[in-house]
Amino acid sequence: MSASRATTVVDEERRLSMVVIDLVAHETGTDPLELEPLYDTIDPDVIDALVESDGFTSLEFAYEGRTIRVEDVDGDLRVSFADGSVTADSEPRTVDTGSSPSL
Repeated sequence: MSASRATTVVDEERRLSMVVIDLVAHETGTDPLELEPLYDTIDPDVIDALVESDGFTSLEFAYEGRTIRVEDVDGDLRVSFADGSVTADSEPRTVDTGSSPSL
């Protein structure tokens, strides 16, 4: 596994759960329909509700053998993808998954 990392910002028009699926599909070169259903890992309705939650700071979970981190960074909701070998000093890289640059 490589030490790659990708990050995208969630916009108001796309559900957080779809951003997670799209980001993992993009980074793995896999059709989103071929990925394991997200609901086998985490309830998509729960993570979608995070966008509207007051006081949300971060959430981390495993999906498709990768670590997914959702966090509020200065008012932007960001989703990061990292494979199993990412180290703390790995730099994130931005990936265009169709989301706008800010909320």
